[in-house]
Amino acid sequence: MTDKTIATHNGNFHADDVFSIAALKSIFPSFKLIRTRDLELIARADIVLDVGGVYDADTDRFDHHQRGGAGERENGIPYSSFGLIWQKYGVEICQRNPDVAKSVDKGLVSTIDAIDCGHVEGVIKGITLSQTISMFNPTWQEDSHFDECFDEAVDFASRVLARFIASANGGISAKEIVAKAIEDAEDPRVIVLEKYTPWKRTVHALSEEALYVVYPSQSGEWRIQTVPVELKSFEDRKSLPKSWAGLSDAELQEVTGIDDAMFCHNGLFIAGAQSFESTMKMAAMALE
Repeated sequence: MTDKTIATHNGNFHADDVFSIAALKSIFPSFKLIRTRDLELIARADIVLDVGGVYDADTDRFDHHQRGGAGERENGIPYSSFGLIWQKYGVEICQRNPDVAKSVDKGLVSTIDAIDCGHVEGVIKGITLSQTISMFNPTWQEDSHFDECFDEAVDFASRVLARFIASANGGISAKEIVAKAIEDAEDPRVIVLEKYTPWKRTVHALSEEALYVVYPSQSGEWRIQTVPVELKSFEDRKSLPKSWAGLSDAELQEVTGIDDAMFCHNGLFIAGAQSFESTMKMAAMALE
């Protein structure tokens, strides 16, 4: 038994209508989808997107093709149907976390909206997610039915959306963990994480003093990594000692005097040891 009837246009599809359905599937797992331009069928639907010429969130009408469009963000990016649906349902889709919903809008939704509305200034060049979705449409040489191809595209978009949400949630959770580690650091120049957590953006935002970050690797050993001067920069605030460059195991142990030292990258931005205590010794030596 279906709870809702959702209508969108038939024929050729794009990322905005595909991702709109993918988004709605996560909160309305059971619904009847109608792909049509029949105005009578559209009028009877519970939710209408990307067709119908009406934007009214209160009545679940989410078109943006009418004269004047359906509004735009503060940065000037207009809303497509995906963005309009995300405005109303995004927080619910993200388990009522407004920070996650905002992050997904910034990283995914607004880009799809921009491309769909022709607002492409600043959009990354090359193959885009919107183009990828469009390639699910049957070519003129194929006999595939548009609706079947649409369903395949929605399945793909659902997985992509789920990963964007998970990534956004992970980023926000990481920020809280790293911020606490900065606050708790015995030496503000060395930030210690009990578990590896993405740290660069938060360290740059909150600490001008941090030089090194120490954390456990997935295999159980420990790592010390330099803090870059800027995000995505290959220049460090303070590199590891030059005498360590490219050494590993016995050679590194001899130079450092640390019997479980494992390696130091030739670029002097990361090194490791078997134990936390030894890695902290490496940090102390690097600070000198």
